[in-house]
Amino acid sequence: MKVLFAASEGAPFSKSGGLGDVIGSLPFYLNKLGIDVAVILPKYQEIPQDFKEEMLWLKSITVEVGWRKQYCGIEILRYKDIFFYFIDNEYYFNRADAYGYEDDGERFAFFSRSVLDILPHIGFKPDIIHCHDWQAAMISYLLKTQYQYRNFYHKIKTVFTIHNLKYQGVFPREVLQDLFNGAYQDFSKEGVEYYGNVSYMKGGINYCDTITTVSPTYAKEIQQPYLGEGLDGLLYHKKQQLCGVLNGIDESKFNPETDQHLFRNYNSKKLESKKENKLGLQKKLKLPVSLDIPLIGIVTRLVEQKGLDLIASQLTSIIAENVQLVILGTGDKRYEEIFMEAEKRYPENISTNIFFNEVLAQQIYGGCDFFLMPSLFEPCGLSQLIALRYGTIPIVRETGGLKDTVKDYNEVSKKGNGFTFTDYEDEAMFKTIKKGLGFYKNKAVWKDIVRNAMKTKVSWEKSAKAYKKLYARLIEETSTI
Repeated sequence: MKVLFAASEGAPFSKSGGLGDVIGSLPFYLNKLGIDVAVILPKYQEIPQDFKEEMLWLKSITVEVGWRKQYCGIEILRYKDIFFYFIDNEYYFNRADAYGYEDDGERFAFFSRSVLDILPHIGFKPDIIHCHDWQAAMISYLLKTQYQYRNFYHKIKTVFTIHNLKYQGVFPREVLQDLFNGAYQDFSKEGVEYYGNVSYMKGGINYCDTITTVSPTYAKEIQQPYLGEGLDGLLYHKKQQLCGVLNGIDESKFNPETDQHLFRNYNSKKLESKKENKLGLQKKLKLPVSLDIPLIGIVTRLVEQKGLDLIASQLTSIIAENVQLVILGTGDKRYEEIFMEAEKRYPENISTNIFFNEVLAQQIYGGCDFFLMPSLFEPCGLSQLIALRYGTIPIVRETGGLKDTVKDYNEVSKKGNGFTFTDYEDEAMFKTIKKGLGFYKNKAVWKDIVRNAMKTKVSWEKSAKAYKKLYARLIEETSTI
């Protein structure tokens, strides 16, 4: 079984969010299951120089982007027994950031066609191309409408994974002809038309063979208007092709027993050592050093999706509970200013860090008592999985992958690994925080909750097995044609 991952980012080469983490982990777990996996990524400026120096140049070809004939260099790097192919074009990819440019539609039209065009040149003919998010969505469209009649591509199937439906890659209708040489009839409800524009995401949904998303609950949510982003009707219509496969994390990387960023390593049997991480974090951030003060961590992009309005509206009440709050991340200026101002008002209770630093992030996961994640919506979420792994108890809203992974603690059954609330309301969040703080005071019960969290299965193993079954089913269907 040969599977090709096509994505716009992948750790450790490039990463702007959860997509990069997925591409940096899932292929390796699939490889352990005997699947021959390769990955294709753009060759961005941000890729560390040591990786660039290890890349081998294979050849260059010309790729047509509408009427344009563009250079496409093909480079290869073997990393942890998997071949990564990099699409080289300095005009499109040698930029400071991966996204956010006026010509993003053209850049990823080039990437999508390049993925298909280089296949005959790299000695890897996949059974399945697994496309991720809007940047790679139109690979499915091109394959079905322009490539599958050729012998080389005839039996290749595509899986399309929606990581976040909110970001769809919507561009003016002219791009269909101008960038893809698309047929007039493809600009339709059954094709890529989206309220008078072209949606790359819709192209992926309509032309792929199977649609997946990153948690079972999110798969249901996006079939409803509230989170369907204008595609809920289409996704409901295609619900037999749609399934939610929960993301995981790389347990070898996120491991409190071996994490070199921590002040002290620990496991579920040596929880006393976790306390040293709390003291070390408080000292590093110049907060009052005390084991008795509950420490709540937030590591996130500072955007509306993450429920920051709920936190902002309850900051005074939260601080009144005699807790400390640690925020790490960047994003919208409005939220950055809210939390920077809050630190000025409560310097002994709040540490606001408007940047991202992997070392500090790991120390927050390892040193905090709670991890607050009251998201408006959350397709899967990785932060709560890391927090569980480190025994830092999540307080989350029941949406998407948060609902699938965090279960509200029940003092009668002694089951549950966190604290949850349903309604997107600041009072509901605050009530849940207070509930968690109440259990925190009972040290015997608190140890049980922490151990429950650390026992939660959060690795990619189960997800990789689900994908293997999905791939096998597609290949079996192909062989019967």
